[in-house]
Parts: sequence; structure tokens; C-alpha cells
Amino acid sequence: MAAASAWAEPPTTSLRPVGRDADLYKQAIPNVSEIIADSGITGTVAFAVIDVDSGIWLEASNATDGIPPASSIKAITALYALDQLGPDHVFETRLLATGGVVDGEVQGDLILVGGGDPTLDSDNLGKMAEELKEAGIIGVKGKFKVYEGSLPSTFAIDPEQPDHVGYNPGVSGIALNYNRVHFEWKRSGSGYDVTMEGRAARYAPAVRAATMEVVDRSGPVYTYENRPDRDVWTVAKSALGTGGARWLPIRRPGVYAGDIFTTIARSHGIKLGDADLAEALPEGETLVTHRSAELRPILKDMLEYSTNLTAEMVGLAASAKRLGTVPSLRASAAEMNKWAIEELGMENPAMIDHSGLGDDSKMTVHDMAGGLARIHGTGLRPLLKPVYLRDDSGRPERDNPIEIDAKTGTLNFVSALAGFLTTPEDRVLAFAILTANTDERAKITRAERERPPGARTWNGRAKRVQRGLLERWGLLYNAAVKPEAETAPAPEVTSEEAPEPEAVLEES
Repeated sequence: MAAASAWAEPPTTSLRPVGRDADLYKQAIPNVSEIIADSGITGTVAFAVIDVDSGIWLEASNATDGIPPASSIKAITALYALDQLGPDHVFETRLLATGGVVDGEVQGDLILVGGGDPTLDSDNLGKMAEELKEAGIIGVKGKFKVYEGSLPSTFAIDPEQPDHVGYNPGVSGIALNYNRVHFEWKRSGSGYDVTMEGRAARYAPAVRAATMEVVDRSGPVYTYENRPDRDVWTVAKSALGTGGARWLPIRRPGVYAGDIFTTIARSHGIKLGDADLAEALPEGETLVTHRSAELRPILKDMLEYSTNLTAEMVGLAASAKRLGTVPSLRASAAEMNKWAIEELGMENPAMIDHSGLGDDSKMTVHDMAGGLARIHGTGLRPLLKPVYLRDDSGRPERDNPIEIDAKTGTLNFVSALAGFLTTPEDRVLAFAILTANTDERAKITRAERERPPGARTWNGRAKRVQRGLLERWGLLYNAAVKPEAETAPAPEVTSEEAPEPEAVLEES
């Protein structure tokens, strides 16, 4: 994903700032009904925009309807993590020895201790193995174990997603390679050579915690079986072509991390048995510690690449800091809801996770825009991606004086955008736009959810609504213009229901 997001389609007309004459503004700026009708979108359009300095609500529609916010909620998750953990927080992954060390041999157990780092990868484990070797460790008398209990475990972020999508992995107190395994295939004679690797830049060890078999069938493309010791996959031979690769989710992060570290450690001459999971964390001596980057750049990457696993792990870590322990992902999301009410002045946040992947989560544009307005100036905006409007030829208008920084969100038949807009005369607005066609979404089978029919068409229409509203607000509420609507305390525009359904996209 590029560092700066640009719109997929050009607007019907390019609305660049014009003169100060109010009549010229009225001629250039379409009203909300025109924007929605011209887009052809189906379902519900909800939006709200507020002046951050005065707190005056400028425009709103369907402002109190609960709508899935999709990945736009990651902006709130980032705020939650920053508030509870602090911007300088680092996550530590440790190698812990029990029973002391004699002649390079750990007398008890060696334990890989997960500390909630969502960015840990095989190269980091490789460096830890190198440091363990430098410390003189050659083997373990007891067992090699992995402790993942610093955060609660869940088999998948959203159980309603297809089994094979890499953006929906398992979650626990340890993660590796974003809890994904790299599946690659190449044609070899009448069959295929297949690899399953814990791939990073330097290390790419073969994985035993997940296996793949090519099966001669027309469909389905993938099947998944949950076995006690590993993830078992099959793939349809007819879908493979000459070769390719994709990331598949890992359901047992602790087993996966232990599998990879065992392989890497053995390559450095350190004799380890197969990993077991540690039920509790014992006392012991820390031999090696890997420290993550500070939280702030981790969150910036999370918002840029919309990484679901990072959102869930930092959200869980924030709740654990707030509560001491947190029993489950849903309980953690409920605690974030409480925090949003207390700290952001929200009224009805109803999140079930921290990434927005689960479509049972609901948010109102009143809460989202109002919460963003209240925290403007606290450091969130520099973490958000710049969003560029496009000219009539479809090129990004990087010199457009309307400046936008926002978080996108996409589910099937759901599209969201929330963030900040600065007008040409430096007036700062907070906004939220949530669009959804819940009737069409409800028709999608689990198997269709990666790429259901009509997804891209509907999403393109949602983007056109977003573009039209942003251009409207950047011009209409420029500091030089004082529309009458600005004097209203909290306007509610007539409900803007789009016409009949018709169309949808990948969940992220």
C-alpha cells in the first residue's frame, strides 16, 4: 500500500477554491442530495463534520445510526493504545532459563516469552538465537517452551471470515510474521513443488506447524482442518496455474513461533527439542531480550497498512494495562468502549474488536467525528495517511489546498473514512463518513466474503460519495465563508437513504 492514499476515480467536476463571492460558491458546490444521487450508491450514507476549534457541528446525516466502522476504528484504537501505554512503550520478547546454566547447558527449561509484540518476525528470532549462541548456550537439559499468556488467545479475529484469508489470523501474547505463513507453489512436471515458510528478509525456515497438500479437484480452492498440533491445508490443483504465492493465517501463534525458533536455533548449533506451550510463566534468568520499536511508529505503520493483528494486540495490551488482566478480545473491546465514553465523550460505541474486522461492531458518525474533534492536537493526525483529491483527469491533486488526513475502512458493502480536513484558509474540521448496505451484506455466504460479486462497483460509488463530501466541506466551510448552517448547535440533515441495492469488497 502506498504511503499516501489517492482516490480511485476522478470527480465529475474538479472543485478548486474559487473567489470569496458567496454566489460563486453556491454555483460551484453541489448539495448533499446531488452528491449521493450522482454516486449511484445503495444503502445508508451517514456523515458528520465539526469545526474542531469551536465545536460547532456543521453538517450531519444519519448521525446516530450504528454502522460498522470497519478499519476506520483503528484511529480510535491508536488513541487508546497511546493513552494507556504511552508513545514510548516498547514490547519485549525474552528467552528465559530456569535452573541456571552449567557448561553452556540450561539446567531447566528454556522459555520463549511473548510480550505482545505485533511486529516480531523470523529475523528477530534469528537475532535472538545468535545472541543465545554468543552467550555460550549449546543446549537445554529440560524442555523448550513458549509462553503466550501475556494476552488472551483467540483462534481468529473474526470467525465469520473465510478460513484462508491472511488478514484474519489467530491472536495471543506472541506473534510472528503477523501470524501468517508464506505458501508458495511452482509447477514441477505434472505436479507442484510446495513450500510453507516463516519468511522474513533474512530467515525463511520451513514450517511444520502448518502443512499444505495439493489435491486434484475443481473446488473449493482451499480447505482447512484444525488438528491439535498443526493447521492442515489443502488446495485445489486446478487453481494453481504455473506458480504463485500467498500468505495464509496461522491459528496457533505459540506453536508457530516455537516451531520456527527451534529450527533457527538448531541452525546455530543449539540443541532444542520440539516446543511445548507453557501454561504459566515461571521464575528464571533472562538470557536474551528483543525490544520492539517504540509504540508510535508501530501505530503509524498499523494505520498506513491497516494491519488487523497489530490493532488487536495493541488494543489488548492497552486493556491489560488498564485492567491488570483481560479475559478475551471482546472484553478488551468492551473496555475500549468504556474508555471512549470517558475520554472522548462518545455516547454509544459498540466495538467487538480493535480492528473493525467483525461486522457486529457499530459506531455512529456523531461519536466518531466528535471524538476526533476532541482529541485534535494530541498527535493522532501525523499518524494518519494523507488523502488526495483528484483532478478531472484522475491525477492526485497533491497541490490542492484542501488537506486531508484520514483512516479508511472497507468491509463487504461497507466503506468508511474518518479524520481531519484543513480548508484553504486553515480552518480544521473533523469528519466521519460511514456508508453501508447491510441488506446486501447479509446475503453474502462465508465462502464469498473474500471477493463477492459487485464489491468493487459498490466500493467505487462509496468513494465518490466521500470525495464529493470532502470537496463540499473544504469549500463551503472555508474560513472565508460563514454559512448559516454554522450557527446551528448540532444540525441533523434529513436522512439520506440511497436507492435500491445492487452491488461490494474485501475485508480489511
